[in-house]
Amino acid sequence: MIRRLPVVITAVALTAAVLTACSSAPQPDAAPSAGGQDDLGLVANSTLTVATEGTYRPFSFHEGGGTGDLVGYDVEIIEAVAERLDLKVVFQETQWDAIFAGLDAGRFDVIANQVTINDEREASYLFSQPYTVSPGVIVTADDDDSISSFEDLDGRTTAQSLTSNWYELATESGAKVESVEGWAQAVALLQQGRVDATVNDKLTFLDYEKTDGPTGLKIAAETDQAGEQAFVFAKDRAALVEAVDGALDELRADGTLAEISEKYFGADVSK
Repeated sequence: MIRRLPVVITAVALTAAVLTACSSAPQPDAAPSAGGQDDLGLVANSTLTVATEGTYRPFSFHEGGGTGDLVGYDVEIIEAVAERLDLKVVFQETQWDAIFAGLDAGRFDVIANQVTINDEREASYLFSQPYTVSPGVIVTADDDDSISSFEDLDGRTTAQSLTSNWYELATESGAKVESVEGWAQAVALLQQGRVDATVNDKLTFLDYEKTDGPTGLKIAAETDQAGEQAFVFAKDRAALVEAVDGALDELRADGTLAEISEKYFGADVSK
C-alpha cells in the first residue's frame, strides 16, 4: 500500500524549496548529491569504481609481494584516464571468476584487467578502444635460426599449458607438445634445450625479458593478428565509454600510453 504524505507537509516542503531556489545562485555542473549520479552515470563526487585482480603481474599487482601499493600497467592507465576526466578512482580487487558478475551487479563501473575483446563478450558488454595490442609469438633460444614461422613448428616440440589457447595454436601448427603448468616451466625446458620452442602472448615474453633479462631467448615469429585488450563496461554506460575513449585518445597523442608501456614492457604495446 502506498502511503501519502499529508498535504500540509507537502505544501511546506514545496514553499521551502521555492524560497531556497530564489535565495541561491545557480550552480552549473555541480556535483550530484549523495546517492545521485553525474552525467557519466557515476556516483556522487564523480568516483570511478574500478575492478581489477590485484594479483596479475605486471598488469595489476601489489609491490613487495602483496604488501605494497596496488600498481601495474592497467592500474596506471586507468589512473591516467581518470585524471584526464577529473575523476577519483576507487579500486575493488576481485577474483577473475567473479569479475564479470560484479560488473553485471553494478558493484563497479569498469573492469581494468587485460580483458581481450571477442565476439562473445561484445554481445554482453561495451568496450573502450584498445589500450593493449599484443600478438601471439613463438619463443626460441636466441641462437636457434631454424624456426622463423608457425609452419616451422611442424614436427618440433613446444612446451605449452594444455588449457591455453596457445596449446591449440601450437598443435594446429603441427607441433608436438610437452605439457607444462605455465610460462615459468615452459621457459625452463626451453633454456635447458629439452624443447624447441614455446608459444605464448608477446606481453608475457616482454615482461619476462625486462624483469629477468638477458634470458637467452628471442621472439622467432608472431601471429598475423593481434589480440586487443580494453576496459569493459555494462551495456548502459555508453556516455562513460565515450569519455574514456576521449581520454585514451589524448593519452595516446601526448605519449603517456607509450611511456607507461615502456615502463612495464620495454616496448610500446598500446597500439
